[in-house]
Amino acid sequence: MYVQAGRYGGTYAHRDIAFEFGSAISPVFKLYLIKEYQRLKDEENNRQKLEWNAKRFLSKANYLIHTDAVKKYVLPKTNYSKRTEWLAYADEADLLNVALFNCTAGEWRKANPELSKNSNIRDFASINELTVLSNLETHNAELIKEGKSKLERFRNLVEIARYQIAILDEAERMKTAPKQIKK
Repeated sequence: MYVQAGRYGGTYAHRDIAFEFGSAISPVFKLYLIKEYQRLKDEENNRQKLEWNAKRFLSKANYLIHTDAVKKYVLPKTNYSKRTEWLAYADEADLLNVALFNCTAGEWRKANPELSKNSNIRDFASINELTVLSNLETHNAELIKEGKSKLERFRNLVEIARYQIAILDEAERMKTAPKQIKK
């Protein structure tokens, strides 16, 4: 607390102390504080839900295109049985993960055992990374249709991922950089 005597003087306190004092002398003020706190927390939660929904949408946007290419072009050329064909899908998903994140889903789970109990590598990806991942799914589907080898596809996907991430990250940096005034 800070007390200043004389004209223009007064008692000043940290806002927590001021809120407590106001709450003690006015039930209406206390109710206002509680309601405002609840409103702010609701607003914060809504922003987080919106971001989570956007991330989920980006994760699923081109997934069907990618899995369809695996079903039509990869599975017929392999010896997977009906029980093990999921391995082909997982293998292609990991191809994308390594191209973008530099690790497979299994490697990420091993490195993050606590986080992996309720989430996966893509849950922790940025919006830019998920955008690029969605693009990679489409590119990989096209490369599969063209009959490119896994190694060719991987090299191509790594190049695309680096290029797109660099562009998106630079655009984000430019938005947050201080504006320079030209003279």
